[in-house]
Amino acid sequence: MSSSTTLVVHDATEVFTSDDDVIENGAVVVEDGKIVAVGRSDEVTREYPAANADRVVDASGKAVLPGFADSHTHALFAGDRSDEFAAKLRGKAYQDILAEGGGILRTVRAVREASDEELLAAMLDRLDAMCAHGTTTVEVKSGYGLDTETELRMLDVLARADDAHPVDVVPTFMGAHAIPEGGDAESYTEQVVDEQLPAVAEQGVAEFCDVFCEEGVFSVEQSRRVLEAGMDHGLTPKVHAEEFVHLGGAQLAADVGATSADHLLHADESDARAVAAAGVVPVFLPGTAFGLGAEYADHEPFVEAGATVAVASDFNPNCYAPSMAFATTLACVGMGMPPAAAVTAATRGGALAMDREDRGTLAPGQRGDLLVVDAPSHVHVPYRFGQNVVETVVKDGRVVAEDEVVQRE
Repeated sequence: MSSSTTLVVHDATEVFTSDDDVIENGAVVVEDGKIVAVGRSDEVTREYPAANADRVVDASGKAVLPGFADSHTHALFAGDRSDEFAAKLRGKAYQDILAEGGGILRTVRAVREASDEELLAAMLDRLDAMCAHGTTTVEVKSGYGLDTETELRMLDVLARADDAHPVDVVPTFMGAHAIPEGGDAESYTEQVVDEQLPAVAEQGVAEFCDVFCEEGVFSVEQSRRVLEAGMDHGLTPKVHAEEFVHLGGAQLAADVGATSADHLLHADESDARAVAAAGVVPVFLPGTAFGLGAEYADHEPFVEAGATVAVASDFNPNCYAPSMAFATTLACVGMGMPPAAAVTAATRGGALAMDREDRGTLAPGQRGDLLVVDAPSHVHVPYRFGQNVVETVVKDGRVVAEDEVVQRE
């Protein structure tokens, strides 16, 4: 019998460990930040009595599930682009807004003008919002600098945010996010490869290198050069692929062994087979399609090919969506995913899309990242899309949010 445990969550109507494993009347025990027991509540609490725990959560009538792993965001930004939302509703295309100096380029100007402290304060507030909605690990990209100095500033702010907040922040360098004003794709690709990447590697913050492989932005060949240079500097590749047109980014992700290929609105069955065969995680971003009024991605060919799929929020100024629960709603309604599959894609799938094998499911040895939702089953997470059903957020065995109040470190 254990003499003391960090946390015992007991008598849950349902413990959702993954889409093929749901434990009724379940319990989870976390000790020293790691899950040590998951099972039926009566059996688990015999070995780990609640009376011996440092913290006890009575989950009667509620469901317990892994913390959300949001594997694709651009959540570090400055400025306001709400007027572009209105412009899109009037029929203006995203690429036209970008061509006129709006979109990403507008945010770049705002980020360059903001101080580090302003950027950090905004990032921490957004982490609070994501945490309150159940996110315990989040990937955040740079890419609103488009010059060496600002890209390094963004990555430094992400490192500081990670230190200051209970949510784990996974930093990605994305200098190849757009072409700077007055520049061209070829010369800017050379700048990313020759100047930005060596500086990013020396700084030592970024873990991944991403690129916007898209018509009018970076070609497949230019994207390959960026990703291969990133790999030479120790950064793992990710790819924005097949968002607006079918260009070849998914096949590129397979070729370079990327951790993930993201968006995939225009991917086809051959892309699905290539991605699955290479062990690349396809990351679907239904909030982006929702915000753009676009067709949703087709996840079924990827599932049929054997890929582990992920769903992420794509939280950014063009998709102001901090809630992963809402992303699961859109995955169900827009993409046709069953609720269990959508929740698994937002937890285990997202963790794998960040190379985080130690989280995303509830099993002994996994990180103690979990949620208690004020509803009897995981189905209510996508079902109740008009409210936040997350009641308690646990990170590494510590309660870090209750009733949408977040406790920063």
